[in-house]
Amino acid sequence: MANNQSVRRHLDAFTRGRIIGKLEEGRSVTSVAAEFGIAHSIVSLFWRQFQTTGTAIRGFSSGRPRGTTPADDRYIVLQARRNKRPTAGEIARHTTKATGRPIWRFTVARRLHGGGLFARRPVRCVPLTPAHRKRRSLWCREHRNWRDNEWERVLFTDESRFSLSSDSHRILIWRERGSRNHPSKIIERDRYGGRGVLVWGGIMLGSRTDLHIFDAGSVNGTRYCNEILLPYVRLLEALWVFSSFSWTTMQTLGAALTLPPVTIRELRLALQDECAAMPQQLIDTLILSMDRRCETCLAVRGDHIPY
Repeated sequence: MANNQSVRRHLDAFTRGRIIGKLEEGRSVTSVAAEFGIAHSIVSLFWRQFQTTGTAIRGFSSGRPRGTTPADDRYIVLQARRNKRPTAGEIARHTTKATGRPIWRFTVARRLHGGGLFARRPVRCVPLTPAHRKRRSLWCREHRNWRDNEWERVLFTDESRFSLSSDSHRILIWRERGSRNHPSKIIERDRYGGRGVLVWGGIMLGSRTDLHIFDAGSVNGTRYCNEILLPYVRLLEALWVFSSFSWTTMQTLGAALTLPPVTIRELRLALQDECAAMPQQLIDTLILSMDRRCETCLAVRGDHIPY
């Protein structure tokens, strides 16, 4: 049926006239349909239309009026490109106020999709100063050609804070396909509100340290030495120790908490359980990808550390 409607819609006026002419000559609907290779019902419809209106030319209708003009469409896309965080509903309300005509959020979403913009979660990263980026690039340049046996002698460590406050990551931005890691599409974040715990962990090829959870209070140099360096790092003094390069592992640990803890005790237990259950193969794969990560860092000039 859909194919027949498509044929009927695209028959030009000359062909329609030829069909009516043959029917006026006394030809049967079946024979005319067979000659033109179209359905019997279409020819019959043309004949009834001709007998009723005196013409078989297809009448053109505007259909449902568009809710926006081409100028409105450009304005909608321009809003999303200038400020990527407003929702489709917010853009619709702003456009309605500017044009004086009601525009729905579904219309805005369609116009943005037509302009190549789609709502996606932004990449989150830790903000770096120019000095941080410079040192990070130098480090990657020095270690980009390291072999696996050299990475075996490295202990990667990191500290991260896990909070009880909710972070649903439901903030979306409008961006084009393929622009996920563009600096303008990245949200920098290094502060977490609410009650939480600070944890420390170390990973290496084939092994890992226990997850150390700091008790309440500030972590100064003396406390860090007593709780981390002496009980953990001193035992591995033959290894290199690289800090703050295991963001992916910490993010994986946080993402594994499917049921949000509601107390500090539940949070501590959940982190310890998930750390113990993390496959060693995942850690080894992460470490063996360091050469690729160094190349990527140099390619983007070390601007961001993505989670």
